[in-house]
Amino acid sequence: MKREIKEKGKSSLPILLTVAVVMILIIVTAFFVCRHAMKAEVHARYVGIMNFASEKIAKTIRGMEMNAMNEFDEVEKHLDSPESVIAALESKTSLNPEVRGYFAAFEPHYFEEKGQWFEPYVHHVDSSEFEVRQVGSAHHNYHRSEWYIRAKNSNESFWSDPYYYYDGTNISGHYTTFVKPIYDAKGRLACICGADMTFEWLGKELQRIDDTMRDDDLLNKYVSDNADFYTVVINSDGSCIAHPTSKTLVVSEEYVKRNLKQKHSGMAEIEVDDERYIIYYAPIDHVDWSVAVVVANHGKSSWLSVVVVGFLLIAFAGFLVVWFVCKRSRKDEDF
Repeated sequence: MKREIKEKGKSSLPILLTVAVVMILIIVTAFFVCRHAMKAEVHARYVGIMNFASEKIAKTIRGMEMNAMNEFDEVEKHLDSPESVIAALESKTSLNPEVRGYFAAFEPHYFEEKGQWFEPYVHHVDSSEFEVRQVGSAHHNYHRSEWYIRAKNSNESFWSDPYYYYDGTNISGHYTTFVKPIYDAKGRLACICGADMTFEWLGKELQRIDDTMRDDDLLNKYVSDNADFYTVVINSDGSCIAHPTSKTLVVSEEYVKRNLKQKHSGMAEIEVDDERYIIYYAPIDHVDWSVAVVVANHGKSSWLSVVVVGFLLIAFAGFLVVWFVCKRSRKDEDF
């Protein structure tokens, strides 16, 4: 009888060890599969936010372009006199509160009586009133401005690089300008029209996007712990031009800057205020800007974390079972 028990114990030990090894392999494999699935889930979440933000901002920009083009069309129809040009600029100014001002910067001596510089500028004084100024002068020689030269040479509309304008009045601030060259009936360049817009609307738009994404049940179905993230708009040189309140970003990594200039999408790990962040970035249609989702941490998906902990507990319990069975086998052998 003792010999049979010993033989049984000896034959069971290799099987139990094999089961233990298989269990370990299964658990290790499951752990890496779960971790990969978690990363894929988180990646998909922030790529979704990035794409949504890019499309949302592009749609808003297209709407602003259309409003500005309506204003420019009025100017093009009224090139017969300086007074009619000013009236055309005034005609639709109140229709787009996001535009701080419209201007028409004319070629030298297009209207002989106006001389070399004629640039009527209609701008908002507040939410309901606006005024007209003639801003072209030797002091403000717009003919040498980058936006004027670019529009004149390209014959195309475009958005200018962000800039800061200061003249001591209430219209001072950070701006971007949508620019379009205007030609008369003879095909001559008459003027360069522009619509000046601050970045206030864009900052508010980014805040709305972040709030919408945090409250989206479908997007957060599996990633439910809401990692700290925010959305910004960055220029092609990596500088932040619009961001939610109290948030900002400066990209210094050269390979990311190259991607921004080439309008490529990507993901990168960068340092912000001495902390490591992950950014997901993508170009915005119609402008030389990109949207970036800045993630402070990837935040583990709660259900995947539970699964991983469960696997670890199962592994620990399995080791205990194998150890106990092996111990009993040795006792039986001694018996």
